[in-house]
Amino acid sequence: MKFYDREAELRLLEDTRKMAEKSSRMTVITGRRRIGKTTLITEAFKDQKMLYFFVTRKGEALLCEEFVDEVVLKTNRSVPGEFKSFSKLFEHLLQLSENEHFTLVLDEFQEFNNINKAVFSEMQNLWDQYKNRTKMNLVISGSVYTLMKKIFENAKEPLFGRTNERIFLKPFSVVTLKEVMGDNTRRELGADDLLAFYMLTGGVAKYVEQFVDKGCFTLEKMLAEILRNNSLLIDEGKNLLIEEFGKEYATYFSILSLIASSKTSRSEIESVLEKNVGGYLDKLENEYSIISSLRPILSKPGSRNVKYLISDNFLNFWFRFIYKNFNALEIGNYSYVKNIILSDYDSYSGLFLEKFFREKLALTGNYSHIGRYWSKRNLDEIDLVAINDYEKKALFAEVKRNPDKISKKKLKLRTAGIMDKLPGYQVSHTAFSLEDVLA
Repeated sequence: MKFYDREAELRLLEDTRKMAEKSSRMTVITGRRRIGKTTLITEAFKDQKMLYFFVTRKGEALLCEEFVDEVVLKTNRSVPGEFKSFSKLFEHLLQLSENEHFTLVLDEFQEFNNINKAVFSEMQNLWDQYKNRTKMNLVISGSVYTLMKKIFENAKEPLFGRTNERIFLKPFSVVTLKEVMGDNTRRELGADDLLAFYMLTGGVAKYVEQFVDKGCFTLEKMLAEILRNNSLLIDEGKNLLIEEFGKEYATYFSILSLIASSKTSRSEIESVLEKNVGGYLDKLENEYSIISSLRPILSKPGSRNVKYLISDNFLNFWFRFIYKNFNALEIGNYSYVKNIILSDYDSYSGLFLEKFFREKLALTGNYSHIGRYWSKRNLDEIDLVAINDYEKKALFAEVKRNPDKISKKKLKLRTAGIMDKLPGYQVSHTAFSLEDVLA
């Protein structure tokens, strides 16, 4: 698959690299696993001198031996002596960059936390000592979000405040996903196919690439790729999150499974688990960035009328259908799980149709607020509300797969509860359905 999107990130990386020709710069790239961080780095510096160090969980001396091989290969010069500590090798490279500009990439940087935690303070001391008289473009990438956040954003950590630029890599937009499918399928693009592609990949580059490489551009083929023997995607949720959550992963998994199954309020979750989950929900949102708390648009910041949603489309699907039916998948009963998915598909995909149009409207740049509205006890629900405070305009929309089930008259009645919060605003009502996905 060719390289897509990331124009803003590429510009930032190139601008930073040029500034590093005068004095060293540090850029940190974070994002969930499979999002495309390494591919972005490779694309950004494909025509530049780059040393690429992939940090794996092994002995520091052995790791340094591998890194030295990379230095020799890319610089065509021998490395003096033997390096058994990363800090000594890092200092050597900083000294090398006093007269020579190059990019050093440290991928999966958070693994030093398991190899030698002293690396962080050692790097800080060396960076402070050398950065103003060297020409190193240092790019640090990491996937375990909580650790990367701690390393660079916790004021008590040695590398706090050392970064010049930070990139949090997000999934591909709905516009990019449409472009990808249009470029790679020979058949006419269908609205339901694009919705399924968005719903199942969530714009995560690795999943997009996997579907493209396998020619999976229909719901049937996408599900067949996920629900098959030796599918990497079946264990994906565990592989992504167990290391993040540690020993308490079972409780976190239970909470996420309930949220994915439409138990979206704290009271609903606690009634099932019979325990206080406030602390878990707070960490899932503010430390792990896996869920989002959603309040009715224009509600007060402290409103207790809160719903929780899994931010990542693929993880939502995984907890809704894979995790809940893991026993069936372990005995190879893929058709059983597929039938469960298909029986719930119209209802489930309808939720992502709403999210699809919220993201699409956000990309227009025409609105200051986009969200949903519901009153207490989930009355007067409005699927999509978009507000332009500058022009004093508000858009209310109902979203359904089938346009025949949309009633603008009922929509206008449901907007009464929010109109008092928008005095003087020009209001319009519209509808979005599956027919509008390709527009």
